[in-house]
Amino acid sequence: MAQDRITMPSGMGGLTRYFDEYKSKISLKPGHVIILVIAVIIILIILNAWLSGVF
Repeated sequence: MAQDRITMPSGMGGLTRYFDEYKSKISLKPGHVIILVIAVIIILIILNAWLSGVF
């Protein structure tokens, strides 16, 4: 005769816990990111003008 139902302990309900105290080794301030993006845009404009023969 088969058993009615086998119940297993629920444990954590399928949730996985990761490290809450993770600290990145690289931290950038928003101002630094904006300056970096502007510098890349300026470099691209200069390279595009130089390669097209403006300079």
